[in-house]
Amino acid sequence: MLIGTCHCGKSGWRLEGDPGSITACNCTLCRRYGALWAYDYEDERIRLTGLTTSYARNRADPSLEIRFCPACACVVAWRGLRLEDDGRRRVAVNVRLAAPEEVAHLLIDHFDGFDTFDDLPSDGRCVRDMWF
Repeated sequence: MLIGTCHCGKSGWRLEGDPGSITACNCTLCRRYGALWAYDYEDERIRLTGLTTSYARNRADPSLEIRFCPACACVVAWRGLRLEDDGRRRVAVNVRLAAPEEVAHLLIDHFDGFDTFDDLPSDGRCVRDMWF
């Protein structure tokens, strides 16, 4: 199990099992937050812990919300606002909140969320390569 906590410890997440590869996205939100995401579905392998508050882009029909700690403002997760076709809700947690030694080896997938909405070719980098 991976555990991530915000800076003050009041908010966080738990992820059961192998998180798989981690996503670095360049969309307008992810680029600004600097988050690295591990994905699953709400209340399956991922559970948010503690108190969080949310931000959803001011649109008529937002697709996701960002969950963050109301005390220290660390970005904890994003949560889909629309259910998938199978009735499940997509959620992703920010692995930058986990202990570095627990996530350093995880491979990074790059996603072009700004322009093409396509997966980009792998370059072999891991989470540890994104720290500097």
